[in-house]
Amino acid sequence: MEIKSAEFIKSSTDFKMCPEGKLPEYAFIGRSNVGKSSLINMLCQQKNLALTSSKPGKTLLINHFLINKKWYLVDLPGYGFAQTGKETRKKLIESIRNYILFREQLICLFVLIDARHEPQKIDLEFMEWLGSNSIPFCIVFTKTDKLSASQIDENIENYRQKMLEDWEQLPPHFKTSSYKKTGREELLNYIEEINRSLTMQ
Repeated sequence: MEIKSAEFIKSSTDFKMCPEGKLPEYAFIGRSNVGKSSLINMLCQQKNLALTSSKPGKTLLINHFLINKKWYLVDLPGYGFAQTGKETRKKLIESIRNYILFREQLICLFVLIDARHEPQKIDLEFMEWLGSNSIPFCIVFTKTDKLSASQIDENIENYRQKMLEDWEQLPPHFKTSSYKKTGREELLNYIEEINRSLTMQ
């Protein structure tokens, strides 16, 4: 897929405030500071499309970006650590949960995982929740440029083995690096294939 246009449309605090219409949506989510904004900017080849920050928990809204006038890329608030008060954090969790469960236009959720780390309880529990609610999702391993090829494969295999303790079948996964633009073509082609299948229905 070639991205010819990528434009910010709106930020929402609730799924009911998201853009109207039936265009398919592909949402990106992950723990704070997993490299989500950098990945979105890399995919769209726009340096400042999504806000990047060294401070975890910067994304506090549901952000919609219209891609090629045909589908939405959605930047969701990160789960986990955020420099916000208890009440704000509670509203964030509810906002994310409601979007994932009730946004009919959501086609696939891309769960970002930092490839450098061992399987984290918070990520595993979040994906378990997605599975129990029949939410289609993929795993996107980020920051692979900071590891050797063998380390990446070892860490991904650790995740695979850990998830197979509870899962019969694992979701698709992608290896990415915003710095080296690794995985860009694979991710966009995956989205394009789904979009093509939707138009044939």
